[in-house]
Amino acid sequence: MEPALIATRLATAAIGPLLKKLLVSDVPGAGLTGQDPPVRLSSLLSFRGERRSLTEKDVRRLAATLVDRTRRGPGEPPFPADETEAVTDALAAHLLALGDLDMDDVQAVHLGHRALARRLRAAAPAPDGLSSDSVLYLETATEWACRHILESFTRSPSFVARTLVEQTRGQAALAAKLDAVAAANPAPLAEDAAFERRYLAHLARRHGHLTIYGIDLHDSGEDWPLDVAYLSLEAAAGPHPDHPHQEYVTLRADLAPAAHERILLRGQAGSGKSTLVQWLTVAACATPPADGMGYLHGRIPFVLPLRTLTRHGERLPEADRFLSAADCPLTPPDGWADRVLAAGRGLVLVDGIDEIPEAGRGRARDWLRGLLAAYGDGNRWLVTSRPTAVRDDWLARDGFTELTLSPMSPAEVTTFVRRWHRAAGPSAAPYEQQLLDSLRTTEHVAQLATNPLMCGLICALHRDRRGYLPRGRKPLYEAALAMLLTRRDRERGMGDPYGVTLDEAPQIQLVQRLAYWLTLNDRLVMDRSRARALVTEALPALGLSDAPPDRILTHLLHRSGLLREPTADTIAFVHRTFQDYLAAKALVDHWDIGVLVRHATDDRWEDVVRMAVGHGRPREAAEILRELLAAADAAEDRPARTRLVLLAATALAHATEVPPEVREEILRRTEEVVPPRTPDEARELASVGRMVLDLLPGPEGLDESTAHLVVTAASHIVSDAAVPFLARYADHPSLVVRAQLVWAWHRFDPRAYGEDVIARLDPTELRYQAADDDRAAELLRLGLTPESLEIGGAVSTGRVAELLVRCDPRELELQGEGTRLDPAASAGLTRLESLRLSGLAEWRVSELPPRAPLGKLHSTSWPRDDLSGLARHPGLYELRLPAGHRAPSGLWRSLSALPSLRTLTIDIGWLDDFPEGVVLAGVQGMTCVVPPASGGSLERLVKVFPGLRLLGLSLFLSGPFDVSAAAELSDLKAISVVGGGRRVVGAEQLSVRVLSVL
Repeated sequence: MEPALIATRLATAAIGPLLKKLLVSDVPGAGLTGQDPPVRLSSLLSFRGERRSLTEKDVRRLAATLVDRTRRGPGEPPFPADETEAVTDALAAHLLALGDLDMDDVQAVHLGHRALARRLRAAAPAPDGLSSDSVLYLETATEWACRHILESFTRSPSFVARTLVEQTRGQAALAAKLDAVAAANPAPLAEDAAFERRYLAHLARRHGHLTIYGIDLHDSGEDWPLDVAYLSLEAAAGPHPDHPHQEYVTLRADLAPAAHERILLRGQAGSGKSTLVQWLTVAACATPPADGMGYLHGRIPFVLPLRTLTRHGERLPEADRFLSAADCPLTPPDGWADRVLAAGRGLVLVDGIDEIPEAGRGRARDWLRGLLAAYGDGNRWLVTSRPTAVRDDWLARDGFTELTLSPMSPAEVTTFVRRWHRAAGPSAAPYEQQLLDSLRTTEHVAQLATNPLMCGLICALHRDRRGYLPRGRKPLYEAALAMLLTRRDRERGMGDPYGVTLDEAPQIQLVQRLAYWLTLNDRLVMDRSRARALVTEALPALGLSDAPPDRILTHLLHRSGLLREPTADTIAFVHRTFQDYLAAKALVDHWDIGVLVRHATDDRWEDVVRMAVGHGRPREAAEILRELLAAADAAEDRPARTRLVLLAATALAHATEVPPEVREEILRRTEEVVPPRTPDEARELASVGRMVLDLLPGPEGLDESTAHLVVTAASHIVSDAAVPFLARYADHPSLVVRAQLVWAWHRFDPRAYGEDVIARLDPTELRYQAADDDRAAELLRLGLTPESLEIGGAVSTGRVAELLVRCDPRELELQGEGTRLDPAASAGLTRLESLRLSGLAEWRVSELPPRAPLGKLHSTSWPRDDLSGLARHPGLYELRLPAGHRAPSGLWRSLSALPSLRTLTIDIGWLDDFPEGVVLAGVQGMTCVVPPASGGSLERLVKVFPGLRLLGLSLFLSGPFDVSAAAELSDLKAISVVGGGRRVVGAEQLSVRVLSVL
């Protein structure tokens, strides 16, 4: 019989009164006095205790009555008739088991009828030999009996009283436990939590929209929701100055703070630094977090634009003044910022080191170091700057990772253009594909579309001009100004909303005055009163003596599209590039050439100088260029000379007309720094842009070092024109040249670069890199099977398996936290000799390729299983596992089982657990890491590894380290010391060579 039908027969009005006979009705009160203790379940039963009215036989008769009544009715019986007596006995046993349960009625009701039935079935003897139908009936009948019994409990007047008492006692106990937890784990005050909700909502509103310049030409709005507009760009970590040949690593800029607690982010004007700050701020405020941004959940952003904090020359704020200094109108509870940062919950975003005068950057670093000393632990820190505003190691000693925003790739430009046209509305749709075609086929347009600002301007101008774009940067900005200053309002029929009619020319003159003052005074923000004074001073010369200055200024602020108000009493340009363009025009109009040349080595003036050459007439442009070359001659050091020559070469591209002798002189002087002599010079040349490709030599006749530097320079020029140039070097025999060409793949279109360059490289000893799925797919499509392969963390698991199956490499490096060594793919590797696992969150020794002749294994993380499985690889001769962690048990037993082990990296502290009497005499080369808290020495090392020939020491100690014990190693040839070499003592007792790198 179906369970539902059994339940229907049990749920009749006649069943309840029968079951009530099991219970007594007169029970005590709430049990608060000694006379009324808590009521146990057994005392409520009519077949137990002093008020017994039923016997066990009576309970069995009652069970028989229940069974008989539920067998009646139409349809099939619930169980076989010959099992009726056995079912009755079992049901009676379940009911009698009520008396054996150690609980009271309140606890029973809290337990519920199903759980109570399970308790009864567990307490009663198990029925033996019943059919499945009988067992089902018995379970259902017991549950319904429990339901009626519990219903009777709840109807008792004393039950309510006892329940309230139990609840009160339970709540009191819970409150005490919560108080204890709160005391042990102090949480933010309720006032703090309430303020944080208001603060995060304020930040989301303030930073949640992005202004797209020019998008509001017709019926579109200026603001674009940031969660739709934001385009995640790539950031690159360059080589350390001490290791110039180190490879670059790229990652998504908005995910960089997940991997690095402290970041100095460099980027050109308009590259998206401030937009990234906005995005991180909004992402930290979002609930639920955006895709991939969950690492910011619970963090409190502090947005600190330095141009705002220092606009009046104020001292940079301490934590308690972060909000007021950044013009946040909210007032936090006393000490709130200190509590947030002390708890390590902060996201500190310091925007624009380059936007304060150079003389103040040292003070800004001291201010930042003070904050780090007080709140360094746990918080995330991001500092932004233009690339050349501070030197490479400016924050290196403070633990900052330096990243550089990469120029937008062609794919990113395409994505931006498509999003822009969707945001602009249906009227822009016809121009989307036309612009995309222009970006692919028209070089000067593609050269300008390298950052979000320029992409936005190009999109707006292209739509506004019905598919026509001006050539070059100067005409592009001229067109942008015409669009923003006059055509926008005229085409929208705005009239004169402020009672002021201004043509384009006087507006340009006025904003030039503002830009000129800001640039001369190294400012990006000015007081409104200063702006009013400059406008008032300029009006008579423009024939506007009677015009009210306040209305003129308001018109410029609200209608020009060039100015903004960071606060109610300050004015700034919407972007530094507009300021530079207009300041350059004003400098040429005033012919302040001396000002230009004096500031030519200031990174903040580079664009001003270039644009000034573009604004000048032929004679003026020639004079500026000659003065730059003269300044280069007078410079005292080569970097300054090179910078000025390159600046002249860059500016030359902006000039409309230049005398041939000036052009030839600049090209001749440029050839003095081309080809580059060092990696720094190579990257400096690349900053000039595409024109350098016309100066760099081909591979013919170049030595290996020069060819490598030329390729380095060309590979940093992100232009499609660089691909055919680099393809000329694809047949070069040098390994370092071929390695640089492989590294550059991530900067260009995967397919075009793969076909023109990667497919032509000689694979001998060359390590190929598949940074992402696109590059991995190209390797597979091109049919390449490299013997040395590096697979990045952005490659999906399926692609990793495809590459391994196809290539079966001899050398393999897997990178990335989410990357895995697929067991199925690993099982097919038969040639693997060297395996490097970099940053893998999870791997296992058991997943290593069982059939491969593995000789070298390096990993930056410990395997999830033990190391005993290494014994399956008897040819393993080099092993490197991460120091700084406690060694797992069985480490030395596993290592001693490797007969071929010759090179090993260990933490000196691991020797404390080394089994007595075990010697690894076969190890000849070792790197020994000595952490700061280590008390280890070389004595035990000498005993365990008597055959050492080469010993490397990585010292992180603040005190001395004695190496004299190494004199006992008769085969030792050299010791190399990295870090703290001057603190090495006892070296005079050694006959070996000690190499120290400080």
